[in-house]
Amino acid sequence: MTGYVQSLDLACGALLVTAVVIVWRRRLSAIIRTFALQGTALAAIAAILAAHGHDPRLGAVAAGVLVLRAVALPWLLRRALGSGPDAGGRETRPLINVTASLLAVAALTMLAYAVSRPLTALDPSPAADAIPVGIAVTLSGFFVLVTRRRAVSQLAGFLLMDNGITATGFLTTADTGLLVELGVSLDVLLAVVVLRVLAGRMRDVFGDTDLDDLRELRD
Repeated sequence: MTGYVQSLDLACGALLVTAVVIVWRRRLSAIIRTFALQGTALAAIAAILAAHGHDPRLGAVAAGVLVLRAVALPWLLRRALGSGPDAGGRETRPLINVTASLLAVAALTMLAYAVSRPLTALDPSPAADAIPVGIAVTLSGFFVLVTRRRAVSQLAGFLLMDNGITATGFLTTADTGLLVELGVSLDVLLAVVVLRVLAGRMRDVFGDTDLDDLRELRD
């Protein structure tokens, strides 16, 4: 039991730390690498819950999450960067600076722990105790989504938010159906493919994917 709790805490801690790193970093290539690490942490959470509950279906979900979130989606994000101006570039003009962003994430994390108290009180288990981590990652992803200007950065925020929602689902109930998770993952994959194509077209036509620059275009 002690090993299960320590492993789950370590995986959840990695999930939260990678979310903070994504908020902190400005270089897009570093954000994508961190997102791959977060996908591994998310898969580890599912694998730990599967091993503890002796649930082979959840183990299959963990393997699928590892392939999709730690390999496939980061690869698509790297392709979205391409070889143009965005390749390995930086988020040079975020709406909020680094210090304020980190303070905001700290506040969102405290908010997540506050609002999740009723959920953790219903089932005082190690998994339920980690639910605030999933909520904090979701809020951090939404924060990235609304404060970044580049399309790839906003896409990373969307995926970060999705990772938080998925983690919360795993921690709330380990009996997540394989077909349900597969359907959600395929929806996310389709959204990323579409956004990757759009980002490529934006870069080919306009030379950049900074959304503020595109708003300044006039007919």
